[in-house]
Amino acid sequence: MPEVRLSEVLREWGRIGAVGFGGPPAHVALLRELCVTRRGWMDDREFEDANAATQLLPGPASTQLAIFCAGRVAGGAGAIVGGLAFVLPGLALLLVLAAVTLQDAPPDWIAGAAAGAGAAVVAVVARAGAQLAAASVLGRAGGALVRAAAYAVVGVVATVVAGPWVVLALFGCGLAELGLRRRGAALHAWPVALAVAAHGAQELPALAWTALKVGALSYGGGFVIVPLMEGDAVREHDWMSRAEFLNAVALGQVTPGPVTQTVAAVGYAAAGVGGALAAAAVAFVPSFLVVLLGGGRFERLRGSPGARAFLDGAGPAAVGAVLGAAGVLAQGVREPWQGVVLAGAAVALFAARLGTVPVLLAAAGAGAIAAVAGAPLP
Repeated sequence: MPEVRLSEVLREWGRIGAVGFGGPPAHVALLRELCVTRRGWMDDREFEDANAATQLLPGPASTQLAIFCAGRVAGGAGAIVGGLAFVLPGLALLLVLAAVTLQDAPPDWIAGAAAGAGAAVVAVVARAGAQLAAASVLGRAGGALVRAAAYAVVGVVATVVAGPWVVLALFGCGLAELGLRRRGAALHAWPVALAVAAHGAQELPALAWTALKVGALSYGGGFVIVPLMEGDAVREHDWMSRAEFLNAVALGQVTPGPVTQTVAAVGYAAAGVGGALAAAAVAFVPSFLVVLLGGGRFERLRGSPGARAFLDGAGPAAVGAVLGAAGVLAQGVREPWQGVVLAGAAVALFAARLGTVPVLLAAAGAGAIAAVAGAPLP
């Protein structure tokens, strides 16, 4: 194991956390450039194995990869320091923005910027769902394609109808695929798993349960947290209006670091700064535990047929959940000028293939101008 000082881990992982705009692909690229290309702390095979293994785990994959790499170069203490350095810069910025945009009576230009960015978020989520569908569903053939499409439909319906319980659909589809491949034991286990999950939902405080779903029970990429949060934050507990939730998702996209930190904005709306910090802690602690306790088994996990089968079922369901979330979120676009912003964002994202951050910033600017010009605010 390379001997790297904790101060160096703090500096390097903090830098990635501060400049890591663009979501998981950008984070993976920055970590690889640091650990493999520039410093030679890990070889290509080890890094790729770790990256592949984190894709098979629930929760934020790029955060888990950042923690693993820091632990690989500086031990357990390095994993903790590196993980926190990766998460905290974006989280701090998101909290500041949440405090400004979610206040009771923000200035009109701030409310307009939030409404504009929130409208564009619908197109962002729709594009993410389309891209995930192309990779996770359409790349299959035969019976696997039929099952993946069915799981995706389950995800869409669960998001629209079940709201806060969409996580059960992800589990159910994953366990169904696992059972079909193993023809027996795993299939019989799914009612027990669903019962345990439902019991957990009743026993945990509401905000903690929402954050736990985001940090420990989400499969299929960062955008899967959107339907997991929306059902609780908007429909079940009324912590936020749909327009405010759209703004929270936008904040998670325009700040650096892991998308999972969006749950802090939900926590802020529910219970102020304390709620934000508690939600973030519950969401990220599972990633630290998974890596600290099981990081040595990542190579075995990558080769596990059971883990692959479960993800082959849960993944398409998660894609469906993201697509369903786009439809649900569109209900928060209420003013005609927001519809124009949404249409422009869709053209920019789907046709011009522009990046998420510049599109959201442009939408926020358009919203601020509209508000100053006297346009109605949602």
